[in-house]
Amino acid sequence: MKLLSSLLTIGSLACGFASAVSFSNPLKTKDGSDPHMVYSNGYYYLMTTTWTNLQITRATTLAGLKTAQAKVVFTDSNAARCCNVWAPELHNINNTWYIYYTAGNKDNLDGQRAHVLKGGKNPLDPYTYAGQLTTEWGIDGTVLRISNRNYFIYSCFPSANLQSLCIAPMTSPTSLDLNSKKVLSEPTLAWERVGNPVNEGAAPLYHGGKTFVAYSASFCWTDSYQLGLLTYKGTGDPLLASSWDKNATGTGFKSANGNYGTGHNAFFTSPDGSEVWNIYHATSISTGNCDGQRYTMAKKVNWNADGSPNLGKADALSAVLAGPSGE
Repeated sequence: MKLLSSLLTIGSLACGFASAVSFSNPLKTKDGSDPHMVYSNGYYYLMTTTWTNLQITRATTLAGLKTAQAKVVFTDSNAARCCNVWAPELHNINNTWYIYYTAGNKDNLDGQRAHVLKGGKNPLDPYTYAGQLTTEWGIDGTVLRISNRNYFIYSCFPSANLQSLCIAPMTSPTSLDLNSKKVLSEPTLAWERVGNPVNEGAAPLYHGGKTFVAYSASFCWTDSYQLGLLTYKGTGDPLLASSWDKNATGTGFKSANGNYGTGHNAFFTSPDGSEVWNIYHATSISTGNCDGQRYTMAKKVNWNADGSPNLGKADALSAVLAGPSGE
């Protein structure tokens, strides 16, 4: 019986080791900017930007994303939204997949607006153009859900030279109530104003009954591009800035270990649902970067005693990391 017990123990350990799939960053080496990822029905779906189309890369493990073939799911010949395609995000609303993204014209960035595509029941089903969401300049849109209601957070210019976060109620997955739009956060703190005053790339996070919104601050052409954090107070109108607390010193998630401009992130859950992971971009260029020379990285989120996220620091590219639980 001892022999059998030992064999069973060894077998269990072997299975445990086999299921712990390690990986190293980056997950995408080129055009890895503004990443967004979801885990659904056994697959990770990674969205990144190429400035001319929308692509999804699918794999069963994080390591598998490094060699998986990206699929182009949408291109557009309309001159007003053909180009400068940024920040695509994949969201499942009422059992239908939608892609929210930024696009404009080829000549300048004045025409940047938030747009939405409607898909099907599977993330790789065909997508069709469903509409423009913002009438004025607006980028980096995401969906926030509080008390069974959806809100759209995006980066805007409520006043000249002050790139901020705006929020508006969603009347449907493809339309906003822009008459109720409010300014959620402005770049008023010193670490939000390096290069230019910037708040962009909002990323909702839900954990332990709390709602957070991470965001990117300062100019991406600097090494000070980093993540800040808003925390919903739990009561009050989510449209009002007074219903949120801003972390005065940021999250501490900034350039580290040879990675610069770590930001424009999103959060996804592990296959077994027990962990939250942070996916973000960085560059090896020490002065920062805003183009396709940014790569995609992932890191597990830990938690502080007060329930807030502890994002740690970006790992060196040489680091071998344990993959998400349940792979």
